[in-house]
Amino acid sequence: MGDPLERLGLETEMELESTIKEELCMEIDPPFKESVATAEDWRKALNKVVPAVVVLRITACRAFDTEPAGAGSATGFVVDKRRGIILTNRHVVKPGPVVAEAMFVNREEITVHPIYRDPVHDFGFFGYNPDAVQFLDYEEIPLAPEAACVGLEIRVVGNDSGEKVSILAGTLARLDRDAPQYKKDGYNDFNTFYLQAASGTKGGSSGSPVIDWQGRAVALNAGGKSSSSASAFFLPLERVVRALKFLQKGDSYRSKWEAVSIPRGTLQATFLHKGFDEIRRLGLQSETEQMARHASAQGETGMLVVDSVVPGGPAHNHLEPGDVLVWVNGEVITQFLKLETLLDDSVEQKIELQIERGGTPLSVQLFVQDLHSITPAHFLEVSGAVIHALSYQQARNFRFQCGLVYVSEPGYTLSRAGVPRHAIIKKFASEEISKLEDLISLLSKLSRGARVPLEYISYTDRHRRKSVLVTVDRHEWYASPQVYTRDDSSGLWTAKPAFQPESMLLSSAVNGEATHMEHIDQDNHQKLTDGVTSMETSCEHASEELHSQDETGIGSQKQLVEEDMSSDGVVDECSLNETGEVKLENKTTTENAVLRDYQGVTANASIAEQVIEPTLVMCEVHVPSSCMLDGVHSQHFSGTGVIIYHSQSMGLVAVDKNTVAISTSDVMLSFAAYPIEIPGEVVFLHPVHNYALVAYDPLALGTVGASVVRAAELLPEPALRRGDSVYLVGLNRSLQVTSRKSVVTNPCAALNIRSADCPRYRATNMEIIEIDIDFGSSFSGVLTDEHGRVQAIWGGFSTQLRFGSNTSEDHQIVRGIPVYAISQVLDKIISGANGPPLLINGVKRSMPLVRILEVELYPTLLSKARSFGLSDNWIQALVKKDPVRRQVLRVKACLAGSKAENLLEQGDMVLAVNKEPVTCFRNIENVCQALDNGDNDGNLSMTIFRQGCEIDLLVGTDVSDGNGTTRVINWCGCIVQDPHPAVRALGFLPEEGHGVYVARWCNGSPVHRYGLYALQWIVEVNGKPTPDLDAFVNVTKELEHGEFVRVRTVHLNGKPRVLTLKQDLHYWPTWEVRFDPDTAIWHRRIIKSLDC
Repeated sequence: MGDPLERLGLETEMELESTIKEELCMEIDPPFKESVATAEDWRKALNKVVPAVVVLRITACRAFDTEPAGAGSATGFVVDKRRGIILTNRHVVKPGPVVAEAMFVNREEITVHPIYRDPVHDFGFFGYNPDAVQFLDYEEIPLAPEAACVGLEIRVVGNDSGEKVSILAGTLARLDRDAPQYKKDGYNDFNTFYLQAASGTKGGSSGSPVIDWQGRAVALNAGGKSSSSASAFFLPLERVVRALKFLQKGDSYRSKWEAVSIPRGTLQATFLHKGFDEIRRLGLQSETEQMARHASAQGETGMLVVDSVVPGGPAHNHLEPGDVLVWVNGEVITQFLKLETLLDDSVEQKIELQIERGGTPLSVQLFVQDLHSITPAHFLEVSGAVIHALSYQQARNFRFQCGLVYVSEPGYTLSRAGVPRHAIIKKFASEEISKLEDLISLLSKLSRGARVPLEYISYTDRHRRKSVLVTVDRHEWYASPQVYTRDDSSGLWTAKPAFQPESMLLSSAVNGEATHMEHIDQDNHQKLTDGVTSMETSCEHASEELHSQDETGIGSQKQLVEEDMSSDGVVDECSLNETGEVKLENKTTTENAVLRDYQGVTANASIAEQVIEPTLVMCEVHVPSSCMLDGVHSQHFSGTGVIIYHSQSMGLVAVDKNTVAISTSDVMLSFAAYPIEIPGEVVFLHPVHNYALVAYDPLALGTVGASVVRAAELLPEPALRRGDSVYLVGLNRSLQVTSRKSVVTNPCAALNIRSADCPRYRATNMEIIEIDIDFGSSFSGVLTDEHGRVQAIWGGFSTQLRFGSNTSEDHQIVRGIPVYAISQVLDKIISGANGPPLLINGVKRSMPLVRILEVELYPTLLSKARSFGLSDNWIQALVKKDPVRRQVLRVKACLAGSKAENLLEQGDMVLAVNKEPVTCFRNIENVCQALDNGDNDGNLSMTIFRQGCEIDLLVGTDVSDGNGTTRVINWCGCIVQDPHPAVRALGFLPEEGHGVYVARWCNGSPVHRYGLYALQWIVEVNGKPTPDLDAFVNVTKELEHGEFVRVRTVHLNGKPRVLTLKQDLHYWPTWEVRFDPDTAIWHRRIIKSLDC
């Protein structure tokens, strides 16, 4: 209602006073009742209301439509005790999969399930079993929307800011506030008025009842404004009452709720209520205004005006922004409530609208669409992505047509390709996509490892399509694609396979295995399962045209080569004798011409640059969110690697571990010498040194590519010295070789990197190379001599910069990594090591084992060591051993669980090993490797200096492979693994058991809801010890769906804790992903689900 003083400002004083009294009597009816409400009245009302108010614990299990996955709390209240119905907000009930519990004031907790969420307005209902509430006497709260009026004193009763019960007082100030706008890309209410009051509600109060002194709910709390002047927004209850009546037509609660259809109609148009003064400026005729005032309720101050129209909807091309709605089906409509009532009663029917557009009367007939038909009720989950039809809510936000294929959550595969959240998929695998079924059909024809183009648009750049390349997961990081469908009877979303999983086979040209999909014709097979040698990726969307021209040229050259190869390959024996020499000559000439085209080094390049360019590779690494192990801090890394081995059967690339951090990675290799991108596989992660080895299939390069690419020559000896000249050579983002001449300033700088907040790999026991000039902290490559022989890898080291006591930022530094350790491992791989076998490009190869002393050491100057009491004899012996470094190694820490843990202590000086003085980390490595050739059971005879005394100790060493972590388990949404070395380096493992370390947790999972977060060990489940992953699997697979589980944990800081959580096998089955060296594939296995 508008202010009477504004409406009647020109009347006489007597008329003004009389009118004000009359208006007030209409708005506050009856006024004297409110004035006589006492504290006792409020006490009685609250005593009746509070038992019916519940705290809702909500877990949105998947991102869907306007809502992300997550967990939180809200409020609801019982509106039907006999049937078990709780009213709350729509953004609490959620449009997608949700699991919820309600807790009453006496701390009784019951399970609730959604039975209705309105597609537009911010209200929804949960259902529950009334018999489950055994110890509380409560009554339902009646709904009285007619009691809301300006000046009414109210109380908001709910769960405010996580409190059990909070009661806030206020006064209704407005009944005609515009619906609040919360987010540009999220849920917003519209086509309704809201109530406003000066009441500072906070988070958790969503869904609270707004009651009067009689204990009636007059509105539903929905949102608030966070500013200096606290105000809250309340949803009127008229449409809530209508929906509740439909739900109450069913019987009382049974074992399964009977789904009820609530008719809802829409024109896919948004209206705003504007005052007559503004509508006149839009061209409203005086006669129309007079007619509207007389036909409307007394005190009407405006009319409905079209604000926006959704493309493709019933009102599209019929209504325009600025149109003034006059009447519908012959009845004057100036209020939202009357318009919505008419639409809901006319679903699937035509209605006639009279509008005025710029003062011109127009009559249009529109079809009233079923609002539920444009509300998505199923979605596709593939590789962590959630994809469904575009809802009316988001179509209105983005001004797209309803039903388009919408990316609610990009997951792994799509985010790897650069597809953002809220994207609209327009084309996939060169086929137009108009609905979700089109996408599912194309996905079913793809093989694992296939690469296909995808086109999408986003609301932030709606006028341009963007094209990306999508790579289908080769490994089983995620479950096979599933379609979830909403079941309103159970409140659950039921899953079924999107297609037969056996149709997704391993792509050809991967791991040396050729596969064929017989159910696809040859043309489609060529189009959909695009070979790794026939497609390039574009780098930046801003230069798409330039890239397309370049790729066209490259494609024509490769096609020429392929045609020559195929023509030679199919000639029969007799014709080969006659024309073979000519064809061979043509082929050689063609290849030589192509080779000349790919000699891209500039004329003024140094010899080192010319020699090293064919050996450089750009590595793009992506880590699936389902397997972010070992504390890895990002899902995407890139850096320059160098080819250290290249033959017909195998290629190996060495790259720093800041680029390839863990084994659960997808690696794509782009070669500097030949424009092609092929997949690589992580085959070796050095447990100490900062490098990894990535294998590729040389056959995937093609004949020309394999002949252009070559391996670098490694020069481990002689070691670099201070003052030596080196060439820093690497690749920039455009795959162009960049180099500069530099001078070594420190060839043996000891690395000292602090442990990160979340423990992850950090280089220890390493000496690095420093030079005078480089290209900054983001440039990686190699250090070579003037002849292009590689002396060191110029790689990145992950670290953290700390600001104050609680703030840190991920950072990287680049330094030189000597190649001697790489050369040693490479020799073992080529010659055949004695380690575990691994399938590389279809051939099983023995991979080396690395013997290490699991002790973190650091150097101390001999001058400092003398102050600690080290004798002159030892100082002289150490100086004689290494006159350059003049240092002694000291123990910083032993890895927890290592063989040296109980023998060496912090501060011990390592003087000699096997009677030979040691002064640097490489001395320790050499004696450890020598143990593999002896019969001493892997023990080192160490001489140490501890607190003024020399002590001889026999210290055991440990053997590690290069596989990294090879097993991960997901239970209730937490990702558990064996504790990796970075965790053990902290020096603590729980005595109760340390084999089940929580590395990550998932949004919207039970562990998110109950607070079982990362950086702790699970040592007991329901009182049963879990010392390792096998014991953990045996315990958890006995747990049933919906069962409360008691979990005992120990944090990294040693603090024990006991918590409970409720297992949810419907949305969060227990599974594991494990690496199989016989197939070189990460396989996924279900451990426990509803079906097994």
